[in-house]
Amino acid sequence: MQNLLNFYIGGNWTSPMSSLTMPVLNPATETQVASVAMGNKDDVNDAVAAATTAWETFSKTNKSERLELLRRLKNETEKRLEDLAQAMRIEMGAPISMAREAQADAALGHLGGFIEALKQLQSKKTLASGDIVLKEPIGVCGLITPWNWPINQIALKVIPALATGCTCVLKPSEHTPISAMIYAEIIHEAGYPDGVFNLVNGDGPTVGSALSKHPDIQMISFTGSTRAGKSITLDAADTIKRVTLELGGKSPNLIFADCDLESRVTSSVNECMFNSGQSCDAPTRLLVQRSCYQKVLQIAKSAAESIKIGDPASEGEHIGPLFDQIQYDRVQKMIKVGIDEGATLLCGGLGKPREFETGWFVKPTIFADAKNSMRISQEEIFGPVLVIIAFDDEAEAISIANDTPYGLAAYLQTGNVDRALRIASQLRAGAVHINGGEFNYGSPFGGYKQSGNGREGGAMGLEDFLETKTLHGV
Repeated sequence: MQNLLNFYIGGNWTSPMSSLTMPVLNPATETQVASVAMGNKDDVNDAVAAATTAWETFSKTNKSERLELLRRLKNETEKRLEDLAQAMRIEMGAPISMAREAQADAALGHLGGFIEALKQLQSKKTLASGDIVLKEPIGVCGLITPWNWPINQIALKVIPALATGCTCVLKPSEHTPISAMIYAEIIHEAGYPDGVFNLVNGDGPTVGSALSKHPDIQMISFTGSTRAGKSITLDAADTIKRVTLELGGKSPNLIFADCDLESRVTSSVNECMFNSGQSCDAPTRLLVQRSCYQKVLQIAKSAAESIKIGDPASEGEHIGPLFDQIQYDRVQKMIKVGIDEGATLLCGGLGKPREFETGWFVKPTIFADAKNSMRISQEEIFGPVLVIIAFDDEAEAISIANDTPYGLAAYLQTGNVDRALRIASQLRAGAVHINGGEFNYGSPFGGYKQSGNGREGGAMGLEDFLETKTLHGV
């Protein structure tokens, strides 16, 4: 892991200007597994300079050349999938089976979606007026990614930049640098020209802010908290650069009595707890029709108590720890808030699960009889915590669902197709998952309101990295 103490700039692993380092901890054992260099403004300047130089030639490559590079990237990614999965097991506590099947798989899945989208992309169109519209790469891009889905978010930002002819500087989360380092090695082996992709580790206030403010960066793509997204937007304002944001969520999950309650409620609880609840689009508010409320409580409690907690190194379907001590403390604080607010603690609660005193493990927790005005119903907890709220009819369900500053995703369980379509059209969210419908690679992902702007994945994901030019009088 020697490269964790260097940055990937201009096609080489280079020594940082900064002398600061930070320990990388295994959240299941609380032991240090590596140290990562923490960059500064000078490191960012070097990376941006390399990307700017590379832009002069890479922006002129054609679609066929970029598709061939993406195919080589696919081959190299396939070789390193297990390395990516093991890295995320170590650095963020993702159980190894899930790390392979979901976390690492995203590197290939999104790549496939972008390859197909690039094949279909038309960089030149003639309008009915006779004017010509061109699509061109926007320029040098700053990419800032989170710790909870490290490779998923890196793939959703780096790949479309490379696919459209942009160059980029990536700042991955300083908490999950191992998988990002491996991805940089994959890009290097794929044969991308020097400076097209660059990586600088560091924290948000230093490296993230330097990228957002940099006058030679034309676009910032950020995934993380809404609070940080606001700071990045302010930093980018002076240079009027494009900013795309994928931020927080407090996704509603509407349960109607006409669905298969046993199946849909059990799946809903498992979906909320997946990745230990550390997903921005997790269905963390279960809105339940009052006529089936008591039955749903029984099913949900049973489902949560059946969730296994285990060592991330072990194969199988279980959840692991939260990613660090700070997040563990935040989740414990919010569980205490729910208790103090008067919600009914259906299962789980404060403290660590039995036999898991070491590591940042949390009990799968469900609050019943909650009100949507409670903090636990309005604030993103980012842990294995579910809030259950009752409603009487469709109108009330929709009102509660939309009563949130977020709008990333919504979930809907009903046996009535007409109802599903009717309600989905009224939910203010970027995606609506109906009766267990899963996200598919190549589809757009993003949210309404304070969940961000722009869309990632597939054709719309490419569009965010393109500028539009109109030719008149040709």
